[in-house]
Amino acid sequence: MSSITADPSSAAANRSALRGVFVAFASYAVFAFSDASIKILHGAIPSYQVAFIGALFGLVAVPFLKKREDSWLDMVRTSNRPLWLLRFVCGATGAICSVVAFTKLPMAEAFALLFLLPSFVTILSVIFLKEDVRWQRWTAVILGFVGVLIVLRPGFRELSIGHLCAAIGGLAAAISIVVNRALGSKEKRISLYGAGLFGTLIVSGLLMLSEVTMPTPTQWIFLASYGLLGACGSVLLLTAAQMAPANLVAPPQYSQMLWAIAFGYLLFNDSIDMPMAVGIVLIIFSGLLTLARERKRGTPLPAAVTGDTQAALATAEDHKAAGGA
Repeated sequence: MSSITADPSSAAANRSALRGVFVAFASYAVFAFSDASIKILHGAIPSYQVAFIGALFGLVAVPFLKKREDSWLDMVRTSNRPLWLLRFVCGATGAICSVVAFTKLPMAEAFALLFLLPSFVTILSVIFLKEDVRWQRWTAVILGFVGVLIVLRPGFRELSIGHLCAAIGGLAAAISIVVNRALGSKEKRISLYGAGLFGTLIVSGLLMLSEVTMPTPTQWIFLASYGLLGACGSVLLLTAAQMAPANLVAPPQYSQMLWAIAFGYLLFNDSIDMPMAVGIVLIIFSGLLTLARERKRGTPLPAAVTGDTQAALATAEDHKAAGGA
């Protein structure tokens, strides 16, 4: 009799997980549209101003991320102020650098470099968290960096500030993930989100003092699209993490590359040659291999790779760290 009653429960859990995966795909699509809004601006607005306005619109997500027992002051409260401030700095650095990357580079190339995030997480986890990393994960790291070398081809093509900012953006997001792991479940989700959000607002706001460009009505539309879609993607990703296990929610982030290729072809006249395609495949394979190994070891999974890096809290990795599915 017990086996009969267990089946409906298992079937319901499977349906919830499947819906969660679909919601995750939707969230990453929304993030991709948000990133495309940055590129459509073509650098007409300073990057720090774009990041600042995006963070302002990011406040829209706060009521959806706030739990009933949370207070608004919990956005700035923390159990570890130095680590909170590190996430504060990483939120600002990641947001600004990602805006520069998507402004200066083809979308697929920007994502290829940002997708180094899992490799950075592995390296930082060994250095700061003293994690035991076996040869499989080191192989994934090496494959990722080989893929980047193939994409960049240093010495054979000109590199720009966009390439540097994409790499720094991925590194900043990786540091934020390691901070999340170090804090564990004792840190409230809204506090982590507040660190990245306020970091972007304050640092970008200070940089704006030197130069402010008044957007045109059309530019305001795309700035609002960047910020609101980033907030919407965060809420959708949190919803997905509540419906499905973390190890099912994280891998769909690589679907962003498909959106990047499509946007690049249809909107920005970007092209991908064979070496770049090979490099992108290696980077994605490296990331998926890392996810597979961390799933097997029960390690919290990396956050989403998005231009709106201050929204990285609403991810499977944070949900799992907080004791979720």
